[in-house]
Amino acid sequence: MAYTKNPYLPRLRKKTVDLVLSGWSVRGAARHIGVEPSTVSRWVKKIGWSNVRDIPTLSSRPLTNPNALPKETVQKIVEVREDRGRCAEVVHREVRNAGYSVSLSSVKHTLDRYGLTKKRSPWKRYHAPMERPYVALPGDLVELDTIHMGPHRPGRLYVYTLLDVLSRWAWAQVELRITTHHSLKFVEEAQKQAEFNFNTIQSDHGQEFSTWFTENIRIRGLTHRHSRVRQPNDNAHLERFNRTIQEECLNRIPQTLKSYQKEIPEYIRYYNNERLHLGLELKTPRQVLRSY
Repeated sequence: MAYTKNPYLPRLRKKTVDLVLSGWSVRGAARHIGVEPSTVSRWVKKIGWSNVRDIPTLSSRPLTNPNALPKETVQKIVEVREDRGRCAEVVHREVRNAGYSVSLSSVKHTLDRYGLTKKRSPWKRYHAPMERPYVALPGDLVELDTIHMGPHRPGRLYVYTLLDVLSRWAWAQVELRITTHHSLKFVEEAQKQAEFNFNTIQSDHGQEFSTWFTENIRIRGLTHRHSRVRQPNDNAHLERFNRTIQEECLNRIPQTLKSYQKEIPEYIRYYNNERLHLGLELKTPRQVLRSY
């Protein structure tokens, strides 16, 4: 860290040197700005007659530290990280298993110093945790997700999927792109098709379900809950539906937009009205909804 954070000092140093170069004495320039003459002399020697715009403030961190990690240990930490790509805790254990004495905090500092840690984007807003709602009626918790089909563009198709946790009523739709606007339109279309009102929409932290989507969902009187990070069980019902629709529909038809647009609505009709569900005591979602 620098010994001062004054943003005007770099320019002041350059102006002081300009005074000396224009004919002022070193003592006179030092007395004028209130520093020692030796300080002004160092500034003059630093830039001389060059056209430097200002003299930056250097870090006050010492060049050496008696408690610094040995170079061999640092090299091993970087090597394990680049080779395995694992988190700091795993890197720490592997380095310790290799016979090196190092703490977890030192491993984290080393990875950060060498730019080997993934920083959270400052543009991505924090999603405050929200309690999972108690599901008593259809629409109390509706899970939302996307399935990526095929290789990267061109040719990749995206299937939006939605499932009501209580009744297992589902809706799906294919798109060529996934954006927050497409996500909102998909939810609106699903709400038109459903015979019940949505209360809480739950999704992962994908870019198609970011802040703009959350804000517009709230405008429509709904609640948007993000699932917990690295907790796929939060969306377990929909994850199972995603597997089902792929096994019973998507993997059996040509991977084209026209084919998906034709077959997905037919499968959704069969899924909601005819397919028996073990989780519903061998009932269909339509039969469950009729009881509410």
